[in-house]
Amino acid sequence: MYKYLFGPVPSRRLGMSLGVDLVTHKICSLDCIYCECGRTTELTVERKEYVPHDVVIEELEDYFKQNPDPDYITFSGSGEPTLSARIGDVIAWIKEKKPEVAIAVLTNGTLLCHKEVRDALLPADLVMPSLDAALISSFQEINRPCAEINLDNYIKGIADFQKSYTGKLALEILILPGVNDSREDLAALKQACDTILPDVVQLNTLDRPGAVSDISAATPERLLEIQTFLGKDRVEIIAAVTQRKGTKAYRKDMESAILETIHRRPCTPEDLASILGTHINDINKYLSVLELEGTIESLRQERGIFYQTCKG
Repeated sequence: MYKYLFGPVPSRRLGMSLGVDLVTHKICSLDCIYCECGRTTELTVERKEYVPHDVVIEELEDYFKQNPDPDYITFSGSGEPTLSARIGDVIAWIKEKKPEVAIAVLTNGTLLCHKEVRDALLPADLVMPSLDAALISSFQEINRPCAEINLDNYIKGIADFQKSYTGKLALEILILPGVNDSREDLAALKQACDTILPDVVQLNTLDRPGAVSDISAATPERLLEIQTFLGKDRVEIIAAVTQRKGTKAYRKDMESAILETIHRRPCTPEDLASILGTHINDINKYLSVLELEGTIESLRQERGIFYQTCKG
């Protein structure tokens, strides 16, 4: 069992994706109210070696020896991957050893205002920064950023990266009704998109319970309205129910282990990751599939979101 690799799991956007986690749970520069990994426990913009670079490389070497190549190696995890001061070194190592395997970086984009971060990500094939708000009030409400983050610099950093980047940049915007979908919010987001000029804008919404209780998902109709406002030629909706229902779990034994565990007592994703010795991103993947199938249900308690098998 690897400590810093997870998956591979099937992704509707990336095919078979092997995850690499370069920070420990839950270190991030944002504390987004919708995050399915829960509240940020260490809110920071400090870049350092959060996990041992040499151990990550050892795990990748071992994985490559024993498994077929994935479609993508994806830097994501339970925190912000660009907080790792060694992300560029790991990307460079993969590009040298496995040049035929595509690299994706899922980032909130807040650190792209730093040239060393932009340079580190240049060899990646796909970079997916997020931008949920372009108004300060909405940015504070939905993303709850580290105090050192300046929204204008955040947007400019993504735009500066795109100017020198030769791969594909997909800008993800997550819509929460009543939080960041007012006409003023959408006008500001449209202006930010015009500044960044991403290759594609990916419109998303809440898929599973977030870090706070009083938020809800946008309807497919509302997402279509926002897509039209932002420009259909550059915006795709990735939160469509029909697309999500096409997602399949990768390992039936993991599905069974989750169901057997929560049938006995409700568990949080963190509980399941600890009990089953699996990365929380893997657990969240299976929970999403099982919940869409109607096999399990979620309930919010004081300690967080718990999952249990559906009564019937």
